[in-house]
Amino acid sequence: MISSYFKIAWRNFKNNKIFSFINIIGLSVGLACCMMITLYIINETSYDKQQPNADNIYQLATIFVQQGQEHKMPNTPAPMAQAMQLEFPEVQQTTRLMGLFAEDKTLLQYNETGGNTKSFYETKGFLTDSTFFRMFSYNFIEGSPASALSKPNTVVLSEEIAHKLFGNQPALNKVIHISSSTNGDHDFAITGVYRPSDRPSHIDGRFFMSMTGGSIEQYIKESGTSFATNNMFFTYLQLKPGTDAKKLAAKFPAFIDKYAGKDLKAMGFDKKQFLVRLKDIHLYSGMDQNVTASGSVTYLYILASIALFTLLIACINFMNLSTARSSKRSAEVGIRKVLGAEKNSLIRQFLGESVFMSVLAFVFAFGITELLLPAFNTIADKHLSLSLPADLTVILAFFALSLITGLLAGSYPAFYLSSFKPIKVLKGRFSNSLAAVSLRKGLVVFQFIISVVLIIASVVIASQMQYLRSADLGFDKDRQIIIPLRSENAKNIYTAFKAEINKQPQVQSVGASQYYPGIFNPADNLLYREGQTMNDAKRTRMNWVDVGYLQTLNVKPVAGRLFSEQFAAADTNYRMILNESAIKEIGFASPQQSIGKKVYFDYKDRNYGFEIIGVVKDFHFEDLHLPITPYGFQLNNESRYNYIIVHAKAGDISKAISSIQNSWHKLNPSEPFEYSFLDDDFQKNYSAENRLSGIVTYFTCIAIFISCLGLFGLATFSAEQRIKEIGVRKVLGASTAGIVTLLSKDFLKLVAVAIVIASPIAWFVMNKWLQDFAYRTNISWTVFLITTVAALLIALITISFQAIRAALMNPVKSLRTE
Repeated sequence: MISSYFKIAWRNFKNNKIFSFINIIGLSVGLACCMMITLYIINETSYDKQQPNADNIYQLATIFVQQGQEHKMPNTPAPMAQAMQLEFPEVQQTTRLMGLFAEDKTLLQYNETGGNTKSFYETKGFLTDSTFFRMFSYNFIEGSPASALSKPNTVVLSEEIAHKLFGNQPALNKVIHISSSTNGDHDFAITGVYRPSDRPSHIDGRFFMSMTGGSIEQYIKESGTSFATNNMFFTYLQLKPGTDAKKLAAKFPAFIDKYAGKDLKAMGFDKKQFLVRLKDIHLYSGMDQNVTASGSVTYLYILASIALFTLLIACINFMNLSTARSSKRSAEVGIRKVLGAEKNSLIRQFLGESVFMSVLAFVFAFGITELLLPAFNTIADKHLSLSLPADLTVILAFFALSLITGLLAGSYPAFYLSSFKPIKVLKGRFSNSLAAVSLRKGLVVFQFIISVVLIIASVVIASQMQYLRSADLGFDKDRQIIIPLRSENAKNIYTAFKAEINKQPQVQSVGASQYYPGIFNPADNLLYREGQTMNDAKRTRMNWVDVGYLQTLNVKPVAGRLFSEQFAAADTNYRMILNESAIKEIGFASPQQSIGKKVYFDYKDRNYGFEIIGVVKDFHFEDLHLPITPYGFQLNNESRYNYIIVHAKAGDISKAISSIQNSWHKLNPSEPFEYSFLDDDFQKNYSAENRLSGIVTYFTCIAIFISCLGLFGLATFSAEQRIKEIGVRKVLGASTAGIVTLLSKDFLKLVAVAIVIASPIAWFVMNKWLQDFAYRTNISWTVFLITTVAALLIALITISFQAIRAALMNPVKSLRTE
């Protein structure tokens, strides 16, 4: 019996190649979409699950409370970890992690035998405690994780960095020099090399330095035991098995009051500590600026919806084409029923045919996924793979999904076809019922609602990304060359290097700073004006710059003046420039009235006052997700900067870079010349949105393709059904254009209905998405005009091929059978 079902299915497949091809390709592409998005979602939801102690490890995070407002941060002060372990017996061990926040890249050097020096910049470096590799499991190929960072000035490298430094030679116990703006210039002994896991982690470090032995250790000692300030460390607690994390967290308020209450009160704010489970950090912590950028559950829901709807579109194609072609198989059903076939056996046959096609579709889908996965990885910035036997469970799950898809897609056609009355169909009285026709139209509308929503989403996302690229940031971002200064030597040559650059004809101006717009800046002060206290203070982000920095970025003054060579000595003496937001937040009546006034902050029982010499126009020092907040500048007393910024003149910028490089090697021949562009660095803040834009565009094209496949099939069937009508109309003088219009208008009406329904849905969804940006584009009427024209044009092109073919057919052939 089963073999006969497959024989009939195979014959039906061969006799109806176009419709079978459309069904199988549609299902294949739909399943492939599901596979790729599912792999992405599995990757996003599996962060840190490879850690053996993951269920007992928690990140200690902080809620800062000031003037009734709360702000979550994943950071704590340095002494918090040890105090927690001493205070609470539930804590088995702790470790601290600190990113190299004052730099985006770090200089590594190795002096080879013979005098040659290997130098290159590396990213994703961290400082950590000796307990880090005891708490977190890493695959060491050299050294021991238990003792790797137990001594000062030791470092653990990833296998890739070790290979860059030493080739195939052992790295253990070799000494390298690491130049860091955060931790200073020091030699480090290599005590471990690890092979990174292919499982994702929110700690994606490439090298780990000991917390002891560098500038940070000295900074921690100088900071003392303050629990209120210097919140720069990521602190992790490993709890003893069986510990109730909620009960432990309930003890934290008393802990904070004991260790930090006095200091917090003096500084005018409060703080609360809370725990975040290791497995929840990536997706559910709700905090920005963690060790790595957090993922978005909302984006995962969006992608899961796209996968589901894409597969649904493919299922709709199958149902539509199967029910539309029911008249072709009505005689078969009638004969089988007359010969004694029961309804259940017919249902099993039609479901079997559907499952047969879905299995074929699964085979094709696997091949399509393997083919498209590299491109998808590029768009999604992932390293996803699908292979046997590593992903056997996932592949079996997809196979089960294909079977379920086949059953669901074939269910309505199976019950519909098996319900035919044999007397009617054998007498030739069969016609598609009104219910079946209405369902087909409804499903076509539903398909295009999904497609139109995705088209509008793609247009809105693209529009927002264009806005982010072209928005006025309040400073000149174009032709700004960023050069990192990492080593002591690089910092010491600043004055001479700047003088050399200024001589070059391709250079407009040069400045230097600790930080620049778009990168993480942790430095801040709590500032208040005269007559107020720390209880009234406003958090103000700070940057230390040279006299040319603000002019180089073309940050505009609105009152007072900028730092100047004429007043360089005086400007280093407790003088400050603030932005408009700082003046407003602190409470000055206007920028002009603030000039010459002082702002204050208290630190370690001392009061510091700064004279305001200038106010600059608000500019975006952070990305456009965030509103502009108070920001201040001070002139650097020691001329030690992390970055030089060179504003090149319009023209061939490569000449400017070449001349700057020559000046660098002239003054600093032992270090590589590295640079980036400010506008590119700023755009890196939108990597998540760029990925979403690419993925939505990618799958919008696929959804439209599948929808068009179904529309093409229905148009083909409609043309076949009306072939004699077309012949009669042509004989009676109907034009080709008139016949094309006749065949196309019904389908275009359905697409138009889909556009009307989809537009408000898409507006609501995308308006919610735009709320994540403090500065955003508007969803204008042109978005819907573009979408309407695009959807109608796509549908018309899809339909017109068959319509024109039918209209051009010789009417004699069409009417010959009458």
